[in-house]
Amino acid sequence: MSSYGNRPSYSPSAPPLSDPNEPPIAHPYHPPPSSSSSSSANYSNYPNYPHQSQPQTAGYGPGSSYGYYQNPPNYGSGFPPGTDPQVIQSFQMVDRDCSGFVEEKELQQALSSGYQRFSLRTIRLLIFLFKDPSEYFPRIGPKEFAALWSCLGQWRAIFERFDRDRSGKIDATELRDALYSLGYMVPPSVLEVLISRYTDGSGRRPELCFDSFVECGMVVKGLTEKFKEKDTRYTGSAKLTYDEFMAMILPFIVSY
Repeated sequence: MSSYGNRPSYSPSAPPLSDPNEPPIAHPYHPPPSSSSSSSANYSNYPNYPHQSQPQTAGYGPGSSYGYYQNPPNYGSGFPPGTDPQVIQSFQMVDRDCSGFVEEKELQQALSSGYQRFSLRTIRLLIFLFKDPSEYFPRIGPKEFAALWSCLGQWRAIFERFDRDRSGKIDATELRDALYSLGYMVPPSVLEVLISRYTDGSGRRPELCFDSFVECGMVVKGLTEKFKEKDTRYTGSAKLTYDEFMAMILPFIVSY
C-alpha cells in the first residue's frame, strides 16, 4: 500500500483516516475546526468576509456537502435572517440596476478587494455552483450571494492555514496538504494537472493565489462528491455509463 508521509493511502471517496499522533483535522464534509484559521497572519489584502450567523443554504464550502438547494430560494424574501449588514451592503452596491441579482462582472467587483482580485474564470465557476438551478441566466440572488460569501470565508481559513510562509500564495506542496486535510487524497499526476493550469510561462513553479485555490478546491470537491454518488460503498471505484460520465464531467468543463 502506498503512503502519504507516515499515513497509509486510502480511497479518494473514503472518509479521512485518523492519526492519534497528529491534531484532529476536519472531516471532508463538515466545517473545519475554528482553530485551523491563523489569527496572527496578516492578510490585509484579502477581502473581508464577515461571519455568517445563519446556516449555509448551499453546500460548496470545504466542510459541506456538494449539491443543489433542497428548496429553490424565494427571491422575494431577500437575504436570510441574520445576514451580516456588510454582506447586504456589498450586494446592493454592485446591483446598480436594482434587479435583485448580480451577474459575473458585478460579483467580481463585490468579491475583489485591493490586490486580491477574483478572475472572471473563478467567478463563472462560483456562479455555476451557487446559482439557483431553475434560473436560466448566469446570475445569483441575495440568498445565493450570502451563502457564497460565507463559503468563501471557510475557504479562506483553509488557505491561511496552509500558506505557511505567509506569502499570500500556496505552492503545489501546500495545495496537496490543504486538499489532504479535507479528505481528498489527490494523486500526484492529478495534482500536477491542477497546478499546471496556473503556470505563467516563466518556467517557475506555479503558485496559487486565493481565488485560484478556491477554484481548485471547489472543482476537486465537486467532482469527488459527484463520484461518491456512484461509489456508495466508498471503495474508490464505481461503475457508470458513458452518458453518466459525460454528465458528471462536462458541466465543470463548460461552466467556465
